[in-house]
Amino acid sequence: MQIFLLFFVGTFTGRLTDAGYFRSVFLIGTIIGLVGIFMTSISTTYWQVFLAQGICMGLGNGCLFCPALATLSTYFSTKKSLVIGIAAAGSATGGVIFPIMVQQLLPRIGYGWTMRSLGLIQLVCLGVCNMGIRQRVPPRKSGALIDYASFKDVPYMLFTAGMFFNFWGLYFGFYYLGAYARTIIGLPLAESINIIIILNAVGVIGRILPNHLADRVFGPLNTLIPITIIDSILCFCWIAVSSRGGLYAWSVMYGIFAAGIQGLFPATLSSLTTDLRKAGVRMGMVFTVVSFAVLTGPPIGGVLVQRKHGDYEYAQIFAAVDLLIGTIFLFMARLARSRKWLMKM
Repeated sequence: MQIFLLFFVGTFTGRLTDAGYFRSVFLIGTIIGLVGIFMTSISTTYWQVFLAQGICMGLGNGCLFCPALATLSTYFSTKKSLVIGIAAAGSATGGVIFPIMVQQLLPRIGYGWTMRSLGLIQLVCLGVCNMGIRQRVPPRKSGALIDYASFKDVPYMLFTAGMFFNFWGLYFGFYYLGAYARTIIGLPLAESINIIIILNAVGVIGRILPNHLADRVFGPLNTLIPITIIDSILCFCWIAVSSRGGLYAWSVMYGIFAAGIQGLFPATLSSLTTDLRKAGVRMGMVFTVVSFAVLTGPPIGGVLVQRKHGDYEYAQIFAAVDLLIGTIFLFMARLARSRKWLMKM
């Protein structure tokens, strides 16, 4: 639910950003997110955790995510993809630091103060962001919540469909790798968490290096297409992973290329938007579509694991095929934009 809301509110927060309310939206997101994590620290029942962490933090993060990326994309032209990749690498950094903190602090200071410690880190980081980031492009006050002209933009629509399928399969690995390590490979709980930390850690490389290549050589869309193909192949290869060493190797490879998709996604989307005054709403519209993929993809994978009586093969094929279909749509978007094969885009 948290990651669903992170993407889902993009249409609303993106349009508000275009209208000139970036700082207000970002501040509201900061407050809601911090309230969510501190309320999580005192939650004692499932519904309380769901409301605090799932709903409240999801809405708060949604007010931060799309506006920040949309605003950042308006500051750069020649190195836009790299800058977005560096910003996206922050999520990989948090994916390393926060699990390690929880592992170390939980047995020492308990659940409540562990969550408050995470909240204090977020308070400091978001405080700096609120003081530093400013909107550059003049606001676009008039206009509907949705940019209807985008529905006639064929490359944009094909890209949207492609990213829906990519994200439909992408997050299965992130959600179920730990369970796979324990139930199929036989790793202990602590080591299965370490696998997830490694998966997130190598994501720093995957978010920065492909984006750098996109700026210097190929362009974001041309870079994204082969990365999605490789990610699909890796999901098929996951079926054959049956040893501890093989799982570590697969986790490193998947972490890099899955992060490549996550980092190039907003960079490519930004490159498809020529009118910077619509950067927020066009990015937010795609985020909202993608939100339904991240909401339904992992549960579908979980059902497929159950149908196979604990075997992950059906779910792995589901993820791989989704990524393959997503690649086809991205390739069609590339053709719709230009048939010049050597053109950087």
